[in-house]
Amino acid sequence: MLDGIHARQLTGALVVVTFLVIALGGVVRIYDAGESCPDWPTCFGTWGFDVSEAEQGTWYEANPDEIDSRGEGHRYTTFQIFTEWAHRLLAGAVLGPLVLLNWLLVRRGEGLGSEVRLASSVAVALIVWQGAVGWLTVKMDNEHWSVALHLGSALAFILSLIWLWLAASRDQGELPGWADFERVSEVWRRRLLWLSAGALFTLFSGAFVSTTGGANAGCGVNGLYDSWPLCHGDLLPSIHDWVLQSQVIHRWMVVAVEVALLVASWAIWKEFGSDSVLCKWVWGSTALYMVNVGIGALYILSWDLSDGFSEHLSLTHLLLASLSFITLAGTWVGVATAQHREA
Repeated sequence: MLDGIHARQLTGALVVVTFLVIALGGVVRIYDAGESCPDWPTCFGTWGFDVSEAEQGTWYEANPDEIDSRGEGHRYTTFQIFTEWAHRLLAGAVLGPLVLLNWLLVRRGEGLGSEVRLASSVAVALIVWQGAVGWLTVKMDNEHWSVALHLGSALAFILSLIWLWLAASRDQGELPGWADFERVSEVWRRRLLWLSAGALFTLFSGAFVSTTGGANAGCGVNGLYDSWPLCHGDLLPSIHDWVLQSQVIHRWMVVAVEVALLVASWAIWKEFGSDSVLCKWVWGSTALYMVNVGIGALYILSWDLSDGFSEHLSLTHLLLASLSFITLAGTWVGVATAQHREA
C-alpha cells in the first residue's frame, strides 16, 4: 500500500517538475540558446557548461558539421550554455530516472488497477520519446516544426502524468473534491476533446511564429490598433506568404478557440451549474486563455526600436498557453477517468 501512496505523491511532484522543464525550455528559447550545446547528450564534447569561446572554436574546427545556422564565427555565452545544459540535466538526469522509479513503485503498489499500470507505462514510453525528440531538435538546428514537436511531446507527457495521478487517487480512494469530476455525456466528452485540440493547435501555431525569423513582426510594429488587434491596419489582411504571415493565421485560430471556449463555458454553466467541478475547470482554462490573449497583445506592442520585443512577455505567453491547454486537456482526462470510475 505504501508503494502506491508513494507513487501517487511522486506522480504529483513529477507534474510540477515537468512544467519546470517546459518553462526552462522557454528560457532557452528567449535567450537564443537552443544550439548553445550543439551536440547531444554532451555539450561541446563535455558534460559541463563552462566552455570558453576559444574552446568552442576549437570544437567547431574538429566538428564542422555541427556549425549551426548562426555561422562558424558565432559564440555562445556561459549563461546561454548553462540554460541549455540545465534544461537537459533536469529533463534527462532528474525527470527521466524518477519516471522509471515511479513505474517500479506502481508495479509494486497494492490496490492499483490496470489503468494505473497502463498510464505509468505510457509515461515511460513518452519520456523516452521526448528524449529522442530532444536529440532530433538539436540535430535539426531548432527548426520550427521540431520545436513544436518537442513542446507537444512534453505536453503529452504531462497529461499522461495527470492521468496516472487521477487513476491512482481514484483506486486508493484519495481523490480530492476539486478533481472529482461528475459523469457527463459522450457529447460533452467530445466537445472537451475538440476544445483541447483547438487550444493545442493555437499553441503550436504560436510556437511556429516565435521560432520563424520575421514572423513576430508579420502584422507590423506600428503600435496600438495598426499592429494589434489589426494587422498592418487591416482587420482581415490577405495572405501572400504563409510563413512570414503565420502570425495572422495564429490570431485567427486564437479568436476561433476563444469564441468556442466562451460558448462552452456558458453552456456548461447552464447545464451543470457554477458549483460543478467541470464548470470550474473549464472556466479556469477560459480565464487563463483570455488573460494570455492580452499578454500576446502586450508582446506585440512591446516592440522597441533599440531592444526589439520583450522576450520575457514571450516566455509568459508560452507558459500561460501551456497552462491553459493543460487545464483544459486535464479536464478531459478527468472526465474520462470519472467515466471509468462509474462504469
